[in-house]
Amino acid sequence: MSNFELSSPQSYVNQKQATQVPNHEQKFVVQFWGVRGLIPTPGSNTCHYGGNTACVEMQLANKRLIFDGGTGLRVLGKSWLKQQQPIEAHLFFTNSQSNRIQGFPFFAPAFIPENSFHIYGTAASNGASIKQCLYDQMLLPHFPYPLQVMQSELQFHNLNPGKVVKLDDVTITTALINKTQKSIGYRISWQNYSVAYVTDLQKEIDAAEQESITHLVKDVDLLITNISTPLTFHKTESDNSHWQTAVNLAITSNIKQIVFSHHHPDDSDDWLDQVQIEIASAFPEALIAREGLILVVGQ
Repeated sequence: MSNFELSSPQSYVNQKQATQVPNHEQKFVVQFWGVRGLIPTPGSNTCHYGGNTACVEMQLANKRLIFDGGTGLRVLGKSWLKQQQPIEAHLFFTNSQSNRIQGFPFFAPAFIPENSFHIYGTAASNGASIKQCLYDQMLLPHFPYPLQVMQSELQFHNLNPGKVVKLDDVTITTALINKTQKSIGYRISWQNYSVAYVTDLQKEIDAAEQESITHLVKDVDLLITNISTPLTFHKTESDNSHWQTAVNLAITSNIKQIVFSHHHPDDSDDWLDQVQIEIASAFPEALIAREGLILVVGQ
């Protein structure tokens, strides 16, 4: 099973970023703990951007939100253990594929009785609930301990696309953004700030998906999305089609900043460096996510 750690280059946050992290009660802070899609990809050619699968933490309004539970969730959990105080958090899954849930059995805070977690997800393509999917992956022979050994309070919430979740003055809006993968996206709104988490964007978007996606991303301060890579080996593509879909969406929907995450396993550091240059020429407020990246929304 997973045993991936952040190496020094992956956990690096420069001084400018570090000094930006403020009182979380007054700011909207986003941190990337896992940025890879499909399968963890540790190695010398991925050490700058990182090899852990998807996990993004958001802290705002004195609340902790987590989006997706890939292997980056394990590293996030280890950082929380240092706080030595009860934790309450909300964990939102985009779908139930292995790269979104495989870090959950290794999420150490879930084994501590004083902690409490609200877990949200939509039905998988086979109709299984998010609770069932998390439960199944912890059964023998896949994992030595069942979900019941987690001693924290776990509350499961089944989401239908279009459902709105209210956490005091924080609003989380959902929509179906990829009907093939049964993936949902999220829009997180608080005060005058908004972030969209849409990481299953396809190269070609049909009309129904376009309407749902636009509903989530219009006028947001930050869009977290994916480079729309096909499952086939993509380095033979000579144009910019792998990121142009998201850039077009940003331009037409008045999005202030894009962060590309959920990188394909074949996306090496060198290739992502080149993509960063290409994207910046078309949309200057665009970044390629790496593990350890911290952003303050609105700054």
